[in-house]
Amino acid sequence: MPVATPAQYAAMLDAAQKGGYAYPAINVTSLTTINGALKAFAEAKSDGIIQVSTGGGEFASGTAVKDAAFGAIILAEACHALAEKYDVLIGLHTDHCHPAKVDSFLKPLLQASRERIAAGKGPLFQSHMFDGSVVDLDENLKISKELLKECAELGIILEVEAGCVGGEEDGHDTSGLPIEKLYTTPEDMLEVYETLQPIGRFMFAATFGNVHGAYKPGAVKLKPTILRDGQKVVMDKHGASAEMDLVFHGGSGTSSQDLQETLDYGVVKMNIDTDTQYAFTRPIVTHMCENIEGVLKIDGEVGAKKVYDPRSYLKKGEQSLCDRMKQACDELKSTGNTIFGTV
Repeated sequence: MPVATPAQYAAMLDAAQKGGYAYPAINVTSLTTINGALKAFAEAKSDGIIQVSTGGGEFASGTAVKDAAFGAIILAEACHALAEKYDVLIGLHTDHCHPAKVDSFLKPLLQASRERIAAGKGPLFQSHMFDGSVVDLDENLKISKELLKECAELGIILEVEAGCVGGEEDGHDTSGLPIEKLYTTPEDMLEVYETLQPIGRFMFAATFGNVHGAYKPGAVKLKPTILRDGQKVVMDKHGASAEMDLVFHGGSGTSSQDLQETLDYGVVKMNIDTDTQYAFTRPIVTHMCENIEGVLKIDGEVGAKKVYDPRSYLKKGEQSLCDRMKQACDELKSTGNTIFGTV
């Protein structure tokens, strides 16, 4: 079963931590983007992570329904079925969920996993992100503790964030925040570890100047040493086994040097959305421009069905997304790293 079991997902993260690589985690919104991601991981011989945001779930549910949790369930069930055709392991994850959306998004998804487990299947998702960065750390950890307890009972890993990722994603805009909010402190990392570690396994999205979106080189000032310093404080007090599984958000345009540093400091998952959105859209735009008369039925002509058939351009988007994802696997050194069939 290429969608990982809880034990396999934990083993995936362990393998990445031990091997010094990270999994690309791509946000999907449709069957086409799921298929592009699965094809990429399979061709790269890399395990990987497919994730759904609240906005992605809402989109997938249709403009008449607009139910983020329902759409996320649809996409996840599709992943479970489609991944059976491939020979790499896939972890399913949900992206940023702010406190205001816990009851409408995370709770229904946890219930869906509960029902699947009762039916003799695995959880629907292998991990979920709670983004409590919009509240103070005490409130963040209070909610995180409650969610992690519920996740742990279902064999699900919780991803948490302290400090804010800059920029805008899915309508949540943090571009006006003071610069210090973009950097997690070592003290925060220690508090997160000591609060959550006794409850269950978690991943931590520490912030080190990372920003959602696409920027020209030099526009974003990353400080990967924040990850190093935070990990050191935790491991100096609690031992080498306390090294945290870190997550890199807002990685578009990151230099190879900065990227390597994050891997050295314990990043095992990097979200990729902006770059794959562009990769998917670019060939579709080219298709439209090159076939404008056939697509638009200009001057009363009948057009050309073969070029306005959505399949004609969506498959180009799928392939371009696949190519960009394989590049991400190479950059994160997950290429050739699969534990499929060994765990």
